[in-house]
Amino acid sequence: LSVLCNIEYFALSTPLTVLRPIDDLTEVDYSLNSLPAVFQPFIDLDLKGIVYPAGNYTNPPYVAAPFTLPDQSDSMLYLAFSEYFFQTSSFAYYTTGAFNITITEETCSYFNMSTEIFGSIIPEVAEYSITPYPVMLKLMATETPIVSLEQDSFTVEIQGSMEVFAVLPDSTTQSLFTMNIAANTSIAPNIFDQKLMGSLCLNR
Repeated sequence: LSVLCNIEYFALSTPLTVLRPIDDLTEVDYSLNSLPAVFQPFIDLDLKGIVYPAGNYTNPPYVAAPFTLPDQSDSMLYLAFSEYFFQTSSFAYYTTGAFNITITEETCSYFNMSTEIFGSIIPEVAEYSITPYPVMLKLMATETPIVSLEQDSFTVEIQGSMEVFAVLPDSTTQSLFTMNIAANTSIAPNIFDQKLMGSLCLNR
């Protein structure tokens, strides 16, 4: 929307690289791919929509496929985001390590697990830790999450690993075990009370 608000942007006679930070980790390049196509009922803007790690403008390993908007005219503004936009976003956040998360009892108020809980599932943990200790989880994506657009939703496939540590009384940690994770989720976007929301479903 900010692109549409910059009047001087429409006055450009040649395409210009336009970068804007999304957050501290990523930037988006929404430069014009070509000059605006002006028709009697509308203006068509073809923007790049490439997301980069902040300060790193190496092209991501994806190819943008062409697509068209549905032939509708009952709204003032139409925005379309391609699969390529989400693919580059996923790649940028993966490159910056945004999918690497450490969960501790201090950082998550809902987190209340201990070696006793894991020991009831994995006997080796119970043998190692007779005294219950708090645990710390380290989650890491091992590959770039794959984003695929569907008819009314999009799916995200994630390959990762989780390492579980016991937090000892002297604040040091002891690795207990590591497990690989493969997850496939569906996200269906909806608009509720003028806000874009998403419902998440774990497929497998």
